[in-house]
Amino acid sequence: MTAAVLRKELQGYIAKMPERRLKILKPLLSEMSEPLYTVEKASPAEAKRAEKRIKEFHNDPSSFVPLK
Repeated sequence: MTAAVLRKELQGYIAKMPERRLKILKPLLSEMSEPLYTVEKASPAEAKRAEKRIKEFHNDPSSFVPLK
C-alpha cells in the first residue's frame, strides 16, 4: 500500500469519526506529525573539530574506530 493510498484511507476514517473521538485523536496526531529529529547547523567549534578529525582520518585511516 502506498503512502498516498494509506493517507486517503486514514482521512476516510477521520471523516467518519464522532467529534469526541476527534478530540482524543488530535494530541496523538499532532505529536506524530512532528519530525522525529531536527538537524541543526554545526557551531563553528563543532565544525572545526569535525574538520580536524577528517584530516586525521585521511592522514592515518587506522586511527578510525568503527562503531561495531
